Amino acid sequence: MDLSSVRLDEKIIYGIIEPGSKVLDLGCGDGELLHLLAKGKNVKGQGIELSDDAIYKCVEKEVSVFHGDIDSGLVEYPGKSFDYVILNQSMQQVKKIEYVLQEALRVGRKTIVGFPNFASIKARCMLCFGGRSPVTSSLPNYWYDTPNLRFLSIKDFKVYCRQKGMKIDQEYYLSDKRKISFCPNLFASSAIFVIEK
Repeated sequence: MDLSSVRLDEKIIYGIIEPGSKVLDLGCGDGELLHLLAKGKNVKGQGIELSDDAIYKCVEKEVSVFHGDIDSGLVEYPGKSFDYVILNQSMQQVKKIEYVLQEALRVGRKTIVGFPNFASIKARCMLCFGGRSPVTSSLPNYWYDTPNLRFLSIKDFKVYCRQKGMKIDQEYYLSDKRKISFCPNLFASSAIFVIEK
């Protein structure tokens, strides 16, 4: 499958997920990732999305999607009913983050979490030298129209996982076009973690 036009974070997630897996994507957006996984890896996927416009795009791609707010939980799903639960670029937008993460870890064997790094050097420079809230490729909205409710860094998330007893299986640090290995909390614009309880 040609992934040349796919966003880097979605390529990484595509590489993580094993063929034939059962996947739940929380905040699946337009369903592009689930569509790729179904076509390229024979994944049985299910999405949950709040935006009506995004749901229509999922349906056009023949992606199975439910209209729902992930803040209300996943009570309709039994424990460990999915191999992977994806929470990519949506964790910073939920109100009840601890509840949502616990639910994701309950229903999935592994949870894939991806988020923008609010401590990247670009964001720091915009705030420090420009005196304004950062607007970057990974944080494309202005302060008044951002969907983000939480502003976390890579370091924040790693400390959180340690405090809550969550095991980090894999971690990836990204810029817009490549992986970052040196000082990721400073140089990565986003991160992807695979966690389990």
